Amino acid sequence: MKAGLSGLFLAVAALQPGQAQVPGVTADTIKIGSFGALTGPGYLYGKLPMNGIEVVFDQVNAAGGINGRKLELVREDDRCDPAAAIGAVKKLIHEDKVFAIIGGGCSNATVAARETLAEARIPVIIMASVHDGITTPVAPTIFSTALTSSLESAAMLQFALDQGAKRIAVISMRDAWGRSRYTPLIEAFQKKGIKPVLDEEMAPDANDATAQVLRLKGANADAVLVVLYPKPAAIFMRDAQKLGFKPLAVGQSGIADPAAFEDQVGSPGATASFRTISMVRYTPEDPAVDKWRKAIEAKFPGDRLSVFNLFGIGSAQVMVEGLKRAGPDLTREKLVAALNGLKDFETDVYPGGITCVETDHRCNKNPAWIAKEPGKPVRVLGVTKVE
Repeated sequence: MKAGLSGLFLAVAALQPGQAQVPGVTADTIKIGSFGALTGPGYLYGKLPMNGIEVVFDQVNAAGGINGRKLELVREDDRCDPAAAIGAVKKLIHEDKVFAIIGGGCSNATVAARETLAEARIPVIIMASVHDGITTPVAPTIFSTALTSSLESAAMLQFALDQGAKRIAVISMRDAWGRSRYTPLIEAFQKKGIKPVLDEEMAPDANDATAQVLRLKGANADAVLVVLYPKPAAIFMRDAQKLGFKPLAVGQSGIADPAAFEDQVGSPGATASFRTISMVRYTPEDPAVDKWRKAIEAKFPGDRLSVFNLFGIGSAQVMVEGLKRAGPDLTREKLVAALNGLKDFETDVYPGGITCVETDHRCNKNPAWIAKEPGKPVRVLGVTKVE
């Protein structure tokens, strides 16, 4: 009889809320998955944000966890490859049985995985991918703390106008990545009732921008909105200086490190008028993020704090807040409801508060602007709020 009662007790215990029936949740742990590139050049958008997530989880766990549960991070490598991303997400959901996911580095890979994530109805916070197709139309369980490409495009134009530019031109790539930014940028012009004075195209593998620079210079553009990868953007800036063309050049988060970009351009002074978007309000050298610099260096010896770590730190803090608000009787539905209730939630890194509502899961609408003057450190210039 005692054995029977004992077995019944164990069976009932296994069904208690927040335990075995909720994937990834036990009495002691909450398993959170992450996917992104851990290898190859895309590791900047995968491995480094994941390192940021992990130091936040370490801090939370050292303080006792969330309602007594420690956070466990499970990483999967998608190599920035769409097929690999689908496989990584399926493994996290069905084999690793994670409770929720913070992930998404390279946009094309994350877009490919969106359907799988949405169908599983697993809570997801996108940490770095910017493609609008990830969050538009709204998927009930997919949130983003990354800026999206349409928000960045609107911010680029607004920034140029705020700086007093009157003759604004565009130079862009027209591949899938470029069009995801170019199309909403042209729509932003239309909403403002203005047109670019010139609309130039440049190939991702271009090695010369002389023709484009000469046409832009001839159009007397006082600002150029640069929708290019770092390599062609560096060639454009180099050739612009060579030909004496010095407009305000406005970039986006694809060029998130002005110091590295200055080195890539390789021509002293060529980036003096270059300004670019940042998802975070601090540079890695800022004393305000000393705590996180020390945590990264201690956890990952040989690494230095980067803006990509900060992407992970911010998204992890949003996840932690959602888990806290969801309460001890944890379910995926309660976490989704908690995330939908975030309003102006302040993190250690994002330029403005994080706000998520059921009709709009683009939760970060406050791009910061950064610049690096020759011989000086990177500095934050201000924030543009996009409505």
